[in-house]
Amino acid sequence: MPQFRHLVDNVDDAVAFYRDRLGFELLQQFGPAMARLCRDDLELWVAGPMASASQPMPDGTKPGPGGWNRIVIMVNGIEAEVDRLRDNGVTFRSDLVAGPGGKQILCVDSSGNHVEFFEPADR
Repeated sequence: MPQFRHLVDNVDDAVAFYRDRLGFELLQQFGPAMARLCRDDLELWVAGPMASASQPMPDGTKPGPGGWNRIVIMVNGIEAEVDRLRDNGVTFRSDLVAGPGGKQILCVDSSGNHVEFFEPADR
């Protein structure tokens, strides 16, 4: 199972967003420092300011949330999924866009990390 880590501002808020809005299952939580969640065959680690992954680098740079890297969740029937997510309070950063590979849309979690929902084009 692939694992992906998002740095977040608040682990409890991130767990609530991914579990309650995006349909992830909480596997384990380590207090306010970190939690492990999964959806299908993707495991997401959310690491807060107290996590080892948030410690400053040797040059003093402090890791933080945000940026354009993202997890991708494959779906069938993306329009219905977007409607379900909107009804569940999810905020989208983009409109649904289509390209040669399929359709995609970006939402953001409680810390500003991107999550892409993607439906491949028929092949």
